[in-house]
Amino acid sequence: MATLKEILTRRPVAATIRLTVPAGGARPAPPVGPALGQYRLNLMAFCKDFNARTQKYKPDTPMAVTITAFKDNTFEFTVRSPSVTWYLKKAAGVESGSSRPGHVVASTITLRHVYEIAKVKQSDPYCQYMSLESICKSIIGTANTMGIQVVRDL
Repeated sequence: MATLKEILTRRPVAATIRLTVPAGGARPAPPVGPALGQYRLNLMAFCKDFNARTQKYKPDTPMAVTITAFKDNTFEFTVRSPSVTWYLKKAAGVESGSSRPGHVVASTITLRHVYEIAKVKQSDPYCQYMSLESICKSIIGTANTMGIQVVRDL
């Protein structure tokens, strides 16, 4: 339950914006510019903060960012690591998954790949309270729906 002080100090939210931006590649051009510009947010401040937060990732890594725009033209944002499907495609070395998952195998990966992806995803704010085992099971399920076979050893 929120206290009265927390309720009074909350700022009214104008919008929640979800974007996928390449790591270290936020520029005031589309898709960032039009999305933030319509809420009159400071584009350069977002670009500098985002690029500073994502400099440890390789360039052109797609990062999911959720921006909360407030009515007083300020914003907060959270950056998530790349999607599990992106990691699986990189580990398997394929451009896309199978056209018929369950019937045609697009590629194979090992449990070591799954474990490494789970270690990276565990740092996400949405997964930080999940056990490593449950994250691994989720990744294996995603790999199966993409037509990527998970094996013990290659």
